[in-house]
Amino acid sequence: MSPGRDSRSVHPGEISALLAQMRDGDPSAREAMLPIVYGDLEAIARGYVRGGDPSLEPQGLVHELYLRLAPAPIEARDRKHFFAVAALAMRQILTDRARKRGSQKRGGDAVRVTLSELGDGRQLVDLIAIEDALRRLEELSPRQARIVELRCLVGLTVEETAEVLGLSERTVHAEWRMARAWLSRALAE
Repeated sequence: MSPGRDSRSVHPGEISALLAQMRDGDPSAREAMLPIVYGDLEAIARGYVRGGDPSLEPQGLVHELYLRLAPAPIEARDRKHFFAVAALAMRQILTDRARKRGSQKRGGDAVRVTLSELGDGRQLVDLIAIEDALRRLEELSPRQARIVELRCLVGLTVEETAEVLGLSERTVHAEWRMARAWLSRALAE
């Protein structure tokens, strides 16, 4: 997998069309899409890797993502859904790496990532603590956990989150406020 065109220079419908072709079993669509989305995947990876695991560069995270996604069918509905799925898969890759390295929940060799949108600015948080808190939140409210993932980890706006989840912006705002408060308390513990 190598850098290619920036997906922002591509008509938004082109990625969605390629995703539809992939769902229909066209292997050339996957080959055509990956160079288009590489730059955006690398930008998402930079957000995860910054201040985190020094042994992993953004390109390495994108390549691990590719190895994880390559053999599996990509079932994303559209461009935004694809990037949401990719970002969540990156988070899982980093969490798996952190657990394998034996990171402790607090301090030590814990992998720390920057988490924005929770408070007044950006907050450096232990990746395993985020994963654990999101799993607990998911038990209470799967929808709120998904909103947190899309807002904090993928970086979608309220409007984009509403579109991906098929909710109203008003619902996302309300759920986001509750989830943010819950998660801030959980991470402070």
